[in-house]
Amino acid sequence: MNVAGSNPTQPLSGIRVIDFTQVMLGPCATQVLGDYGADVIKIERIGAGDLSRSSISDDPDGPQNPVFCSLNRNKRSIAIDLRQDAGRAIVRKLAETADVVVNNFRAGVMERMGFGYEDLRRINQRIIFAFGTGFGPEGPYAHKGGQDVLAQALSGVMARKADASLPLSVYPTALADYAAGMHLVQGVLLALLQRERTGAGQVVSVSLYDSMLAMQMQESAMWMMRERELNWAAMPLTGVFETSDGALVLVGAFKANPLRDISVALKIDDLCRDGRFSSFELMVKNKKVLQDTLRAQFRTQTTAHWIAALEAQDLLCAPVKSLADALTDPQTVVNGMVVQLKVGNELLKLVGSPIHLSGDGFALRAVPPRLGQDGEEILKEYGYGRDAIAALKAQGTVA
Repeated sequence: MNVAGSNPTQPLSGIRVIDFTQVMLGPCATQVLGDYGADVIKIERIGAGDLSRSSISDDPDGPQNPVFCSLNRNKRSIAIDLRQDAGRAIVRKLAETADVVVNNFRAGVMERMGFGYEDLRRINQRIIFAFGTGFGPEGPYAHKGGQDVLAQALSGVMARKADASLPLSVYPTALADYAAGMHLVQGVLLALLQRERTGAGQVVSVSLYDSMLAMQMQESAMWMMRERELNWAAMPLTGVFETSDGALVLVGAFKANPLRDISVALKIDDLCRDGRFSSFELMVKNKKVLQDTLRAQFRTQTTAHWIAALEAQDLLCAPVKSLADALTDPQTVVNGMVVQLKVGNELLKLVGSPIHLSGDGFALRAVPPRLGQDGEEILKEYGYGRDAIAALKAQGTVA
């Protein structure tokens, strides 16, 4: 199958993915597959499509929604009414030669539509059935609506704070969705490798919940084996400190005597000689007093001044930047982490791939598709003639 802009030397060139996913967990996973050469066919609802096309308000007369664009480049879209027998027949036709089918519906939805693993395996023994859920396909939360913030709360992530005095809050980036999406990519790649040996497909599953627990592997082991809290953000010499013109973050660790070096950088009396801070345990006990002392000094000079002084002592530190500043940072440019492409009057600016290969790797082969824009092309590739396609459109099976 020739896909526009395809590069036969990309790692996943020749891999066909049927993508039922929407919102973030699934789309960020299938986008990675598309970024590295897979032909990703996105199955969408007629008239609505992926929820991320409209879940965040945007200019209806402008370019496509940036949220949708951020998750759906290098894919093709076909809009199908899966309530119709003819619509489900299209999916079964696609599955005959597909390598991977991906969804992030609630448990049981694909089975009710007739697209569960056992259904598809009867069509194609090599098919890999990959899915992401909120909490797993079985268990007390299996049928609970899966959502990033809920996974943060139930997994213990939300309860962990740098300071007990801080209020509980929602992490402002979709941490669980992205982590689970990347785990889903790993699972698909592992299944593809194993299929090379066995010739058979299999089921791959991940969940937001499991990904959040896995992200806390160090903290979890410390609690289960020692019943001790491990909180890297609560360390006495780690913190965010306001300066005269902004803020910086300091990690006072991985050195024989970081407090002495911090004192030298700040040009204050050696705090190690203060009995309240003469050991790590005492620094933990008197953390507020210690950090208040540091805060008072940091406020007297600019961020740039203190970064230079701290780095002269080989201390780990960085300015706290806004996302807008980070996106234009010279390191971002050198790493090629912003990609853009003009399509008509639309200029798409997207975050690129963090996976850099010395061979043919990431490529922006196709812009995020408009709803159903590739339907006719896809149907032709799978053997549907002009009259058959016209009939499907007339009966509302495809848009």
